[in-house]
Amino acid sequence: MEVDSLPYDPAQDGWAQRALDGFFTLVGPLWARREGDGWAYGLLAESKHSNRAGLVHGGMLMTLIDQAASAVAWEAVDRKRCVTIQLDTHFIAASRPGQFIEARSRVARRTAELVFVQTSLSVQGTEVAVASGIMKVVNRDG
Repeated sequence: MEVDSLPYDPAQDGWAQRALDGFFTLVGPLWARREGDGWAYGLLAESKHSNRAGLVHGGMLMTLIDQAASAVAWEAVDRKRCVTIQLDTHFIAASRPGQFIEARSRVARRTAELVFVQTSLSVQGTEVAVASGIMKVVNRDG
């Protein structure tokens, strides 16, 4: 995603960097943009995100999926902590360093303790991965 040999700047399209602590500080930054009642998340892929084939590593794509799915689940349960207990991912197309990868998640179903989330990753409107995840609401007492 380059224009006149300049790298893509997500801020020009309304994306803002989201301050996070923990693991994502090592692989980010994470970008976010409000879309209607929800949020979209993004990652500007860099060479540090690539595998030996020069493509974005599947583990990095799953990290982005997990972050987006967790954020949507967290909102769905009134900002209670959630942990991922299952993440089923299907890779559809390759993504490359220099591309901006967008993640959109939605809650498919919710119970008292579980949130079922579906996530799609895309690059310039082309889907590159889809995932279904199950998030468990963490009880503060245990």
